[in-house]
Amino acid sequence: MIDIVLYVLLFAVLAGAGFVGYVFLTGQLSGFGGGNSLFRPKPEKRLDVVENVALDARRRLVLIRRDDVEHLIMTGGPVDVVIETGIGDQPAQARAQAQAPVAAVRNAPAEPVFSTPPRQPRTLNVSSPTVVATSGAAGPTGGSVG
Repeated sequence: MIDIVLYVLLFAVLAGAGFVGYVFLTGQLSGFGGGNSLFRPKPEKRLDVVENVALDARRRLVLIRRDDVEHLIMTGGPVDVVIETGIGDQPAQARAQAQAPVAAVRNAPAEPVFSTPPRQPRTLNVSSPTVVATSGAAGPTGGSVG
């Protein structure tokens, strides 16, 4: 009885292995990549972190390169900010023209960006107390005297 069970189990394993082999070969022959996808070379990386610098405990400057173009990003604050994009994709002449307005702004007198004008001290307009004369004399309790 055990011999029959072992033969059926062996037949099931061989049939499963044959089915897997058939699927593998049909995929290989039809060009779906069967075995090629396992052993083909990896594609070239398009995205790379070139450099990162910690500004303070929370914020970081990250220089990222994608397709030979670099982007400078500041992360870790309330919002991630793209500081500069397209670094390295411009020719030298175009880069110099793009830097000219920045140099003009840098040479301009600096004004505080986020400051508010100083608060002016409050002055209270307190005049001397005035005495209002009334007809009839009133005592401290508010009643009339006399």
